[in-house]
Parts: sequence; C-alpha cells; structure tokens
Amino acid sequence: MISFDIGQSGQSLAFSDRVLEHFNQHRQTRFWHKEAGGFLFARFQLPVIDIDVATGPRRGDRRTRYSYRPDERAEQREINDMFSRGLHFVGCWHTHPEDIASPSHIDRRNIADCVRRSYHALNGFIMVIIGRNPLPDGMYVSVCDKSSVYELVFSRNAASTDSSLTSSTRSLAHLE
Repeated sequence: MISFDIGQSGQSLAFSDRVLEHFNQHRQTRFWHKEAGGFLFARFQLPVIDIDVATGPRRGDRRTRYSYRPDERAEQREINDMFSRGLHFVGCWHTHPEDIASPSHIDRRNIADCVRRSYHALNGFIMVIIGRNPLPDGMYVSVCDKSSVYELVFSRNAASTDSSLTSSTRSLAHLE
C-alpha cells in the first residue's frame, strides 16, 4: 500500500496493493502497449480514503498507443455495481507512454468536465496517470475540481503536504 496526502486537509489516499498491481500490469513498457484506463473506487474511512478497486481496461474501450476512449456504458455499469458493494466512484486512472507521467491538456479538460457533469458529494475527483517507471515514481496522482488539477505528493513519511491547494479542494470527501 502507498499513500498520498491530500494537501493540508489531514486526509490521505491509500492505494491497496491490489490496485497497485493492476496499475503495474498495464504500464506501457513496450512500444506495442496501448494506453489503458478505468475507474477508481474507494471506501471512506476518514481521514483515509482507501482506493480498493481499479477497473478497466474494458473490451469496448478504444485504445491506441497515445489515446484511450472508454466504453461509457460499461463505466456506468461499473459505478452501479460497485456502489451496490459499498464502494464509491472517486476518479479515473489511465496510462501514458512516458517514464514519469504527467497530464495532457486533454486529461485536464476531461477530468474537469467529469467533475462538472457528475452528481456527487465530493469536492473533486482523483486522476491517476501511470507512466513507464516503476510505481510510485512513474505515477502522477491529483485531486481535480471543476477548474483545476492539484498534484498530490507521495507520502514517504506521511508528512508531505501541498500548500497550493485552495480551500475548496483541501479535502476530497465532503464533510458537513
């Protein structure tokens, strides 16, 4: 398991070993590997958000070396199925054929659109991009709201913070 602190919110994302192995299996380490992606599902055990399941790629996804377009009907079925198991949709993951992953302009636009179009009680969604380097070094993890993407820092000592997060995105979970 590895963790990322969510700014100064006191919350953290914890990726299960099963999810990390799923990411690792889909890294684009060879020139013929296509981009892969899917959804992230979590259990809220605040202050920890446990990412327990990563789905995809799916049979109906359209994948090339440099692009990934998901099967949206399959995605909705996954959301419904996981919710019935007590897991909540918290974001998306996909691969990039670069050593250390970073989001493209399209990635940033797509995640912001997803946050805007979705009905949810979260301050934002998680976007994970998996590069070719071993995890967690090749991994890009962020919290995304309707307009911005905030990169999270791997928590080697559970003391990392990113003070650039705005007050509206200092936590992922909506707390009343």
